[in-house]
Amino acid sequence: MKHLMTAVVTLAASVLGNLASGQDVGLPAPMDDKYCMTCHGAVGQGNVGVQAPRIAGMESWYLKRQLENFRAGIRGTHPDDEQGLAMQPMAARLTDQSIGDLIEWVGSFDYIPTTATIEGDASRGRQAYTRCASCHGDQGQGNETFGAPALAGQNDWYLVTQLRNFKAGYRGNSPNDQYGAMMVSMANSLTNDQAILNVVSYINTLGR
Repeated sequence: MKHLMTAVVTLAASVLGNLASGQDVGLPAPMDDKYCMTCHGAVGQGNVGVQAPRIAGMESWYLKRQLENFRAGIRGTHPDDEQGLAMQPMAARLTDQSIGDLIEWVGSFDYIPTTATIEGDASRGRQAYTRCASCHGDQGQGNETFGAPALAGQNDWYLVTQLRNFKAGYRGNSPNDQYGAMMVSMANSLTNDQAILNVVSYINTLGR
């Protein structure tokens, strides 16, 4: 995985370098800031090969917050956050206008349901999910008031990785990331990796 993420970071640097020099990166003009498909897929469906999650169907307010966090270095700067390190430089060059344009563009993608790729004990995960439901909803539908995105329908491998990152302190460690800090506390309530697999297996059973 280390070699894979090194390749992703190299790819990100290559894309940024080409954009800065005005070279073609295979995207139609005027999509100079809309290079998400390089990792997230042509229709925002996600890509397990580079650990880039589904963005099609992602809430606009959540997408905006994450892009702003990456841009500000609130997310994606911990040396062990391999996926975040690949994303942070991609967001660093964005302006408020381009973030708005990106959100509108991604909002035009059709939501494509994801498939389950992990195995865990969903019945045990259901009990653990009761804490998650207080913010993310009993059906994983999300809640903007609490700043909690939808979980149902997201790539399960991405959810596993992010829970691991929160638990390890790779994500949510910035003093300016109030929502991340809350997730660190929640992730720490999952005692081990099997508990993470169990709760995500339960999330896989929820409808969007």
